[in-house]
Amino acid sequence: MTCGTMRGQILKAGMLLLMTLLLAESYLWAAQRYSAKGLVLKVDRSMRALVVSCQDIPGYMDAMVMPFTVREAKALDGLAPGMVVEFTLVVNQKSSYVEDVRVRSFDSTEREPVDARRLKLLEGLIDPKSVPSTALAAGQPVPNFALTDQNQRRISLHQLTGKVVAMNFVYTRCALPEYCYRLSNNFGRLQKRFKERMGRDLVLLTVTFDPVHDHPEILANYAKTWKADPESWHFLTGSVPDVERVCNLFGVSFWPDEAQLTHSLHTAVIDRQGKLVANLEGNQFTAEQLGDLVETVIRRPH
Repeated sequence: MTCGTMRGQILKAGMLLLMTLLLAESYLWAAQRYSAKGLVLKVDRSMRALVVSCQDIPGYMDAMVMPFTVREAKALDGLAPGMVVEFTLVVNQKSSYVEDVRVRSFDSTEREPVDARRLKLLEGLIDPKSVPSTALAAGQPVPNFALTDQNQRRISLHQLTGKVVAMNFVYTRCALPEYCYRLSNNFGRLQKRFKERMGRDLVLLTVTFDPVHDHPEILANYAKTWKADPESWHFLTGSVPDVERVCNLFGVSFWPDEAQLTHSLHTAVIDRQGKLVANLEGNQFTAEQLGDLVETVIRRPH
């Protein structure tokens, strides 16, 4: 074999190796796609971005709060804080973005919330005037209301101006762990997470929609389950008309059903200026995601 021939073979081998490496690198850094789900915390259309409290993405990342970008601003249309979304995360060698963002409607197969929706629809068909007007939309100011807490103190929303308020709606006789107990437990987790800021930056309001039974004494005993601080977590009751008015503001539906109540599930977050940030329907979000949403609102400039 001549020297020139050997040199040519070495050159060919080198070129083949280089092509193999380039193909391998191209394969390794081809766009990877991951299915993801989370709770929207913030939407910034000017930056074509959204912040999401994500559930873990197997093979890519643990559950955490992450900012994402979209290729076109219109992909953010209809999105607002408090919405549960599903999307595809696309990761390239030097960048990432999300696509196919879909709002996950509350479609629980659990009996009570589904029955509440059906009963509300049926009631509207029979007597349209019986169904309350549409609940408040995100960004609207929440009208003032006043109810009585577990220590028989009158608590009004206006007296909490300057603080972030999280609200949920329960009744103490609810026996199933995935309904009222879960919503109350979510607030128990908030109380632990924001221990140093409770009362100063954050106040929790749990409103009963069973005021005939849930008197302040009953609520005080119920509050002990979560070691609720009565100065920053108020369990509220009042007259039937007053309670119904507050529930209607947030789209809470409930009906007597033998010895129990059939009801919808709602958790609301109100900012320091008294405007509704989010009204989360159902129980598809985690306590951590709810906490991330509250954290985002607390950190807003004020």
